[in-house]
Amino acid sequence: MAFTTTSNFAGKAAGFYISAALKQANSLDYLTLIENIKYKSNIQRMAGSGVVADATCDFTDAGTLALTEKVLEPKNLQINLDLCKSTLLDSWEALQMRAGAIETSTATFDEYVISYMGESIAQASEESIWEGTAVAGKFNGFLGAVTGLLLPGVDATVVQSSASAAYTAGNIIANLQTLTSDMAANISAVLRKEDLHIYMSPKTYALYVSAVSTLGYVNAYNMNGDYAPVFEGYKIAVCNGMADNQVVAAEKSNLFFGTDLLSDATRITLMDMSALDGSDNMRLVARYSAGVQTGVGADIVRQS
Repeated sequence: MAFTTTSNFAGKAAGFYISAALKQANSLDYLTLIENIKYKSNIQRMAGSGVVADATCDFTDAGTLALTEKVLEPKNLQINLDLCKSTLLDSWEALQMRAGAIETSTATFDEYVISYMGESIAQASEESIWEGTAVAGKFNGFLGAVTGLLLPGVDATVVQSSASAAYTAGNIIANLQTLTSDMAANISAVLRKEDLHIYMSPKTYALYVSAVSTLGYVNAYNMNGDYAPVFEGYKIAVCNGMADNQVVAAEKSNLFFGTDLLSDATRITLMDMSALDGSDNMRLVARYSAGVQTGVGADIVRQS
């Protein structure tokens, strides 16, 4: 018996699958997610100075209130894939027949194919969040060449910290100490914020683990499961798409990721081509949007 599948998801239904796919990108655990942006979203941050004064019987204006505003405009993206059904069907059938599958619900083939496509969406989003540029198939990221949102030529208010050289296990501790020194000197107002993180790549974190292991953390010469990723009290966020030889210190509430999960433009379509051209192929189409933006650049430190 021939196997056929054709499904269409649009708007809210597609948003469920797109949301699940995007959240496979681990960087989103450390960013503020703004959903359902139809076109643009204004990110507003308010800072007050000298607004508290001694009480009097009169109304006396005191202090200043500064409102900063940036625009987050997610970019419309798409995935078009043409796959032979047998490429995924064998592995799906194996999943259906796995040991212990009795009395448990298993994914439909449609759901299995969407999860396959979800991995592509997650990987592409992870890469663009940090190193993306305004080219086809990507959106502008935080550290992309020339146009990265944290680069001095794009946002001069972001604090720039200088590393001594490319990171190694031998110099990573000293470079992180340079970073925390620059943090204390330039963003002291946010140092004790609960959502402040030092963002780094898996490679940079591996170098840090090697360095700390060599130093003998709590008299143990390996990093066991009890170790929490921190440096000098600052939490470390290990992001899969982060650039090597760069680290960023920022609050989660100051780095934003935007998308639209409800629009009719958000769509997932699986088309079985057997009835159209006699082939055993299926086409996968996904349309979604994604983009990033910062809040207050002066509260961010980037080291490179």
